[in-house]
Amino acid sequence: MKNLTEYKTGVKDGIPIFLGYLAVSFAFGIQACKIGLTAFQAGLMSFTNLTSTGQFASLTIIASCGTIGELAFSQLIINLRYLLMSCTLSQKLKASTPFYHRLLVAIGVTDEIFGVSITRDSQLSPFYIYGLTSSAITGWTSGTVIGVISGDFLPKNIISALGIAIYGMFIAIIIPKTKKEKSVLCVVISAMIMSCMMYYLPYLSEISSGFKIIIITIVISVIAAILFPVKEDSANEC
Repeated sequence: MKNLTEYKTGVKDGIPIFLGYLAVSFAFGIQACKIGLTAFQAGLMSFTNLTSTGQFASLTIIASCGTIGELAFSQLIINLRYLLMSCTLSQKLKASTPFYHRLLVAIGVTDEIFGVSITRDSQLSPFYIYGLTSSAITGWTSGTVIGVISGDFLPKNIISALGIAIYGMFIAIIIPKTKKEKSVLCVVISAMIMSCMMYYLPYLSEISSGFKIIIITIVISVIAAILFPVKEDSANEC
């Protein structure tokens, strides 16, 4: 009975995540439709991945006929932060929590689920996180399917307009952060410069889109870690 109560609480706390994911995944569905994915294919991708950045990056690789190796490695690099989040969440679970519960909890970790879970004062129950994950997956998957279906019958000009919604979302996320932190501004500008170099310079332009994403991500991350290391106190606050 207690587990059911925790699950229901998680579902309720996950409603804002559901609404946010529904909107963003609609844009993902539009993009998926534009490269030829069916509603089932895109919906299955969202249901099994639940990662906005990783999935949008995968569309670029799929559209450019990238290899499975490129796709897998790019997801590993892009989603590596979830490993750290899972380690943090595991500290809030009871020591007696079985391994299979810890594994299932880790599968559904996203930025938003981590943010909601980590702010709870009490010790976490796996069933509470299952509730959050249920809301998140429902919103992300249903929004994706709706986006793909809409892309099949909406006029092309509307699809093009909705297709750039994700870029607006990224800008809305990045701009406020760049105003507050010089390090983020430098990272964004460096990534833009390196992307242009990879696109226009001889030899570099011949690299596949999938490996371009991987190279840019690794190089910029390493440079940022060296030039703007996170202080110990700041890391503890997170």
